[in-house]
Amino acid sequence: MKKYILSTIAILISLGIASAQDQKQLESSFDSFISSENIGKTIKELTVKPHYLGSPASKEVAENLMAKFKSYGWDAEMEVYKVLFPTPKVRILEMTAPIKFKALLKEPAYKEDATSGHPDQLPTYNAWSADGDVSAELVFVNFGLPEDYETLEKLGIDVKGKIVIARYGRSWRGIKPKVAQEHGAIGCIIYSDPMEDGYFQGDVYPKGSFKNEHGVQRGSIMDMVIYPGDPLTPFIGATENAKRLKKEDAENLLKIPVLPISYHDAQPLLQALGGPVAPPDWRGALPFTYHIGPGKTSVRLKVEFDWKMVPAYNVIARMKGSVYPDQWVIRGNHHDGWNTGANDPISGIAAMMEEAKAIGELVKNGYKPKRTLVYCAWDAEEPGLIGSTEWVEDHAAELKQKAVVYINSDGNGRGFLSAAGSHGLESMVDGIAKDVIDPQTNVSVFERLKARDIVNSGSDKARKDNMAKKSMSIGALGSGSDYSAFLQHAGIPSLNIYYSGENAGGEYHTAYDSYDYYSRFGDPGFNYGRALSQTIGRAVLRMANADTLPFEFKNLHKTISNYVAEMISMTDQMRESTLVFNQVVQGNNHKLAYDPTKPTKMPVAKAEVPFIDFSPIQNSLVQLDQSANSLSESLSKGSIAKSALEDINKALYRAEQSLLTDQGLPRRPWYKHTLYAPGFYTGYGVKTMPGVREAIEQRDWKEAQQQINIAANAIGKLAEHLKATSMLAIKTR
Repeated sequence: MKKYILSTIAILISLGIASAQDQKQLESSFDSFISSENIGKTIKELTVKPHYLGSPASKEVAENLMAKFKSYGWDAEMEVYKVLFPTPKVRILEMTAPIKFKALLKEPAYKEDATSGHPDQLPTYNAWSADGDVSAELVFVNFGLPEDYETLEKLGIDVKGKIVIARYGRSWRGIKPKVAQEHGAIGCIIYSDPMEDGYFQGDVYPKGSFKNEHGVQRGSIMDMVIYPGDPLTPFIGATENAKRLKKEDAENLLKIPVLPISYHDAQPLLQALGGPVAPPDWRGALPFTYHIGPGKTSVRLKVEFDWKMVPAYNVIARMKGSVYPDQWVIRGNHHDGWNTGANDPISGIAAMMEEAKAIGELVKNGYKPKRTLVYCAWDAEEPGLIGSTEWVEDHAAELKQKAVVYINSDGNGRGFLSAAGSHGLESMVDGIAKDVIDPQTNVSVFERLKARDIVNSGSDKARKDNMAKKSMSIGALGSGSDYSAFLQHAGIPSLNIYYSGENAGGEYHTAYDSYDYYSRFGDPGFNYGRALSQTIGRAVLRMANADTLPFEFKNLHKTISNYVAEMISMTDQMRESTLVFNQVVQGNNHKLAYDPTKPTKMPVAKAEVPFIDFSPIQNSLVQLDQSANSLSESLSKGSIAKSALEDINKALYRAEQSLLTDQGLPRRPWYKHTLYAPGFYTGYGVKTMPGVREAIEQRDWKEAQQQINIAANAIGKLAEHLKATSMLAIKTR
């Protein structure tokens, strides 16, 4: 086998990786160095101790990874940033009326899970909660989303001066206290209801994979939709001597105390609530009738934190390119966890390290990537994407010149391929999905994904559409992992790739996200870790070796056109629904009568939806269509002078930066991309064309029109950039 690999590499070197067949042979050799068993060993090795930001084990893990990179033949170094990170000193939650109850706030150890009782565990808490000691009546707010507060308003319930309890789900956790604070609540409790990931879904851990009664989801509640990273150094790297804000001036930190709890601790609180019976879609799976409150149920919430400055250890490894050393293909995964973090993040970083090992073996046998490969193991992702954000902010000018792509992973598990990111890379991802074989079914991961979509089709039309599908579509990126600073702040083309769908459970951010859990329920045999290495490894090698980088902007034009059509439809629907609503309020429509017997607040007529002019975007899309097609045609003809390839490739990977706006999004200028951003009230969830879409959703029609013009200008800039690139290709034949 080894002789075959060496002979294959020799052939590739002699041919200069000149054809698609050569690339496939290289990838076959790459695959031969990827071992599921070794991925499992790496996961076990890196999950012996809790390794959260600032812990001794975090540095140990970083040093371990750096040593591995060096042993694989990479140049590796540590880049350290000094960042703020709070850990809990005091956590008290007690019910003071109508009965006395004190929450346990602890996850027990299990004999089936060797690391579940590790003495260095982080307690259950939400990072970036404010310090506080508050007592008040308790109100249940369902998932704690803006629409839930609309329901409360209709019921005449005000949370001002109250403590709210919300359940995990339907949004990122940080949105729940954010919305509570906006409505005047003085504290927020977040609990995991068994409806979402406990016994309602299946057997609980350690018998099954779902959350047991004591499991608690830790996690950051930093308002990352304002800006991620170190709260004290927005827009600049958190170096030792960086100028820092005062903590109270950090706009992305909330002002109320917040605490996550288990459903064991939530049950007495919820069961004691009076007030109206919760609406049907507010009810969870605990064995009692859910009420909203307020009433006689009062609680005390006290939390206090140690606000420390700690080192964040980023490991940066490089393999220098032989032809274009100043064009960087960047690959990343974070290494910090809330505790041992077998799924999140070690399953991803173990796959990444296997890629690095395989590439190192190829290089030892003579292969030379044309572009420089940069592999990054980030620290401090869990508290707010800190390690990656600080690195991007610190190196922003250089990255905008040199970064070809950023490819991210995080947690990984058994199941189906998921890919999202810059739509100029959609065609490349499609090709990879058709080449990687699913380890469970032995068909391509594209075919397996397509089969799932066909089975899950909700209508005959959807089923026919899915059966006719010939290519893979990728999603858009919101937030929640380390691609955010690259794509949404610096305009670097990005992808986020992982496998999941058959690894459902309740271990996320609990003490039970361990090797013992993961090897049983996450990815038994670690075969999808190997699939992840094969998938992202192909993306890295194809971007590294391509004579002409595989960007296809026709896909992007189609995607933006769909976004615009959605927003036009949304605006039309809002206009129609506003007319109907106002007719009801005015008593002119008796088909939808308002019931005055219910204790609800009287509705008020809404301002009518004015005409919104989308023509600036539509006109810029015509230009983009023309330039994208022209570029695709000019590049497909080949025979471009080698002396011009470097400039053409630079133009291709810098095209994404045309979609940035200097002023950033309204009320959050750190986010500069006009197409992709986390939603102001969705957190991890993406808002496409966020400036326009969110203005429409908030019924700010003046801002909507302004943002349409800004987005149109960005799309027009991209069209002009692609047109100029096409002309360059034509001139240099």
